[in-house]
Amino acid sequence: MAAETTGDRADDTAQRGETILELEGLIKRFGEFAAIDGVDMTVERGEFRSVIGPNGAGKTTLFNLISGALPVTSGTVRFDGDDITSMSPEARVRAGIGRSFQISNVFGGLSVRENVRLAAQANQQADYSIVQSLFKTTDRYSDINEATDRTLERVDLADLADVEANALAYGDRRRLEIGVVLAADPALVLLDEPTAGMSVEETRETIDLIEEVLVDQTLLLIEHDIELVMELSDRITVLNRGEVIAEGSPEGIAADQAVQDAYLGGVVE
Repeated sequence: MAAETTGDRADDTAQRGETILELEGLIKRFGEFAAIDGVDMTVERGEFRSVIGPNGAGKTTLFNLISGALPVTSGTVRFDGDDITSMSPEARVRAGIGRSFQISNVFGGLSVRENVRLAAQANQQADYSIVQSLFKTTDRYSDINEATDRTLERVDLADLADVEANALAYGDRRRLEIGVVLAADPALVLLDEPTAGMSVEETRETIDLIEEVLVDQTLLLIEHDIELVMELSDRITVLNRGEVIAEGSPEGIAADQAVQDAYLGGVVE
């Protein structure tokens, strides 16, 4: 299935092959401890890239450096050709980087629609000055509402639009989180363990959702479900103790002895 999906994305993505994300000599230290230690990585536009590794390998820290949640100790982060190493998290969202977290972070007291609408509104707000925002027209509200409705349809939550987020089933809540990310219309989507805590059925639905709704975007995925990783990924980067120990196709990673020793432990044959 992965090969078929990859082919479809390659046909639909005219700019596939261009570099969208480049990490060069990335280091993050906490005192004397290097959580990320000299990571180099290049991700192509339209690619589905997974980052795997044992607990404590530095995967979430890497996402924090890409999204701006943590400052780098040294090294460079380039997005779409621009150096964003010192850019704020908010500016990175406006530049086109969207991120979900390992723990769902939607607003539980708001409805599904309100959660998505806030994200869509924040995205459009960046295109207007303070004065323009004070005198916004009804057309702008229509644009935001239309973007909200499109996103709800994409993540198959339109029927639950008026339900409070706290009342959602766990799988639907995770779908909402993906919807909140998509509402900002990012070029690069960072998903941190989107299937964590899901049942087999919910995991399958989430895989299908990711393949469908992110077809025109670039995906960087952290995931412990190896079967999911092998199915979704074009390429896989393996971290261990903050360093890249392997990178390649799913087939190449599954056959890599260093990866087997450090992480897979014979799970993938």
